[in-house]
Amino acid sequence: MKIIGTNIADVTATWISCPIPFEKQHTSDFGRISSFDMALVVVTLENGMIGYGEAKAAVGSQGSCEALVSIIEKEFKPQLIGKDATQISRIWSLLYNGSRSGYGETRGRSFHVLGRRGIWISAMSGIDLALWDLAGKRLNAPVLDLVGGAVRDKMDAYASGGWADVNTIGEQLRSYVEHGFKSVKMRIGVMDGPVSASVARVTAAREALGPDYDIMVDAHGTYNPTEAQEFSRRTADLNLRWFEEPVSADARKAMTAVRRDAPMPISMGESEFTCFDFQDLIDREAADILQPDMAICGGFTEGLKISALAVSNQLELAPHCWGSAISFSAGLTLAFASPAASIIEFSLGANPFLQDLVSQNINADNGTFSPPTGAGWGLTINNDFVAEFAR
Repeated sequence: MKIIGTNIADVTATWISCPIPFEKQHTSDFGRISSFDMALVVVTLENGMIGYGEAKAAVGSQGSCEALVSIIEKEFKPQLIGKDATQISRIWSLLYNGSRSGYGETRGRSFHVLGRRGIWISAMSGIDLALWDLAGKRLNAPVLDLVGGAVRDKMDAYASGGWADVNTIGEQLRSYVEHGFKSVKMRIGVMDGPVSASVARVTAAREALGPDYDIMVDAHGTYNPTEAQEFSRRTADLNLRWFEEPVSADARKAMTAVRRDAPMPISMGESEFTCFDFQDLIDREAADILQPDMAICGGFTEGLKISALAVSNQLELAPHCWGSAISFSAGLTLAFASPAASIIEFSLGANPFLQDLVSQNINADNGTFSPPTGAGWGLTINNDFVAEFAR
């Protein structure tokens, strides 16, 4: 039976750009990060109910969201007004297939638009997250309950940061474990200069933490194949939990070669779009750990498909959660729902969208998280914050 009032009445997107105080900024291969940016997506139903989503223009925190706002409000909104918001999968296919969506429904396969990757899918992610938020609010239940509930009582988190130089990286990472985290992630790659400099930083990190803590390293796809292989070879005895994004996402053959030779697990996926990209990684035997970002990959709907791929291929799932409270809640929800996930990313960089965008206090409890609660994503948006930093 059709629920009265669930048709979509309005769709808006707002580029929010919040400056980061100079003393809290960090520098990586992305440059000096002086702001956090996102597109906040709001879907309003005829009954007045509101759902919130997030779309990202960049894997890092800083980037222009003008194109996202334009796609959502000028391309997607006319297609969505009047549609039933309870039909989340059908809406996803409509936006992915465009005018040929009818063929998709009758033939059971995709007839995608030209923008089947990239910023188009990021924009779809924001819509999709907002629709799932509405689904939970409509039933007064967390999204986690809508997909079968949690498969575990607690989820370990890893503290994600680690930009300090060789002399202070140990101190920086020790400050993370003092908050209860048993795992930490640090950045490496071209930001360090030669591979030897990255090796020295990671060696210093292991010496500072000792053998009882997991260390992940993230090169943001900045090494070439030779550099990635050299790094993995020279850190073989440091017992790294994983080596993330060793080479560019465009270097598909190199991914396979690096994973084949690396003594540690290889993780990637933060800049991949849809389950088709992740299927390609699997086919190429390029990754041990899949890392979809809910504000990039196609939203929670696509996250569920990627989780199923991880499960069926005996791979680990570790959602990328470098964004706002919305994508974090969605990533945490996916991790709790998936048998393939065992750990979640938690940003320890300056991130106003994780704390100030919402009224809830989002923090790990001694390095762990409990299953999400509250209707939808369980978040209350701080509208004063949005108004202050809207572009």
